[in-house]
Amino acid sequence: MDLSTPPPDLYGRPRADTFFRFLTAFGDRYSPALGSPLLRRNPRRPHSRPTEALQLVVTARRRVAADVVELTLADPSGGPLPGWQPGAHLRLALPSGRERHYSLCGDPAERSGYRIAVRRLPDGGGGSAEIHDTLHPGTRLAARRPRNGFAFCAEPAVLFLAGGIGITPLLPMVREARRNGLDWHLVHTGRSADTLPFAAELRALDPARVHRRADDEHGGPPTGAELLAHAPRGAAVYCCGPAPMLTAVQRALDASPAASLHFERFGAAPVTDGEPFTVRLGADGPELPVPADRSALDVLREARPDLPYSCKQGFCGTCEVRLLAGAPDHRDRRLTPERRADGALLPCVSRAAAGETLVLDL
Repeated sequence: MDLSTPPPDLYGRPRADTFFRFLTAFGDRYSPALGSPLLRRNPRRPHSRPTEALQLVVTARRRVAADVVELTLADPSGGPLPGWQPGAHLRLALPSGRERHYSLCGDPAERSGYRIAVRRLPDGGGGSAEIHDTLHPGTRLAARRPRNGFAFCAEPAVLFLAGGIGITPLLPMVREARRNGLDWHLVHTGRSADTLPFAAELRALDPARVHRRADDEHGGPPTGAELLAHAPRGAAVYCCGPAPMLTAVQRALDASPAASLHFERFGAAPVTDGEPFTVRLGADGPELPVPADRSALDVLREARPDLPYSCKQGFCGTCEVRLLAGAPDHRDRRLTPERRADGALLPCVSRAAAGETLVLDL
């Protein structure tokens, strides 16, 4: 994801507390330099108290497109849920133990329930199939508080580009743009009309500004230039969809009327600058070669299918393993320098130099 303006707060709070902003800045500046036991460690890292998990119950389920179900999740006691902002996602702990992230697609003003929509992926890691097959009204599960790495900055002119289920983080943004009177347009693409979720809901927002495009009605997927032709002059583009769509939009951006691009991926970005290296399972365990174009996580899961994972993009931390030896190239956006020095490693994105061997505690 690529944001020109960071979100005000990962949990959606509108502004930071002035006193704690000053206190954090003081600690960041002076704790590395001073030897006093009181100031030796930045109080934020790495031993912050984990946020208590939310306990949720499925209260509603409906089909919103071919192979797509929408779930409404609520507090079992009926109380209000933590607030969030458009673009936020929810990290669910499924009954099987799998953890997966799903964008919130409801209205942030509605605090009585969270809405998510999930497409069944036959070739996925099992999370979507579990949701489709086992999560029905009455099912209880835990979740982390909503976090936002794809914040909506509410620019005056906006173009939203959604590929299939990629509409989920964009739908709350569209509502916000409409509520604030922005100059907005939405293009929703997919293989066929029946695969596009929330068709009626989107039409009700503003039929003149919502453009639905099915590949089977136009001879194939749209080009990046075709998608960006809907952008008002100087618009900010918010895009969520499959990798080919994102690549096409990125390549066509400079020649378009748009001025900036914010995007969120369905999964991990392709490895384009990797070198082949090796991971060893334990000090005396088997060695597994990691090709230049594959992640260590994918290779590890072939040997250990139960190895947990979620985002595959280096921000959730679900796949964390312990490094026993070797010099890794950390590419995640989660681990602090202290955690890395202690041996934490996220194999979904981290790599090593050509010929290097990383020994993992597995």
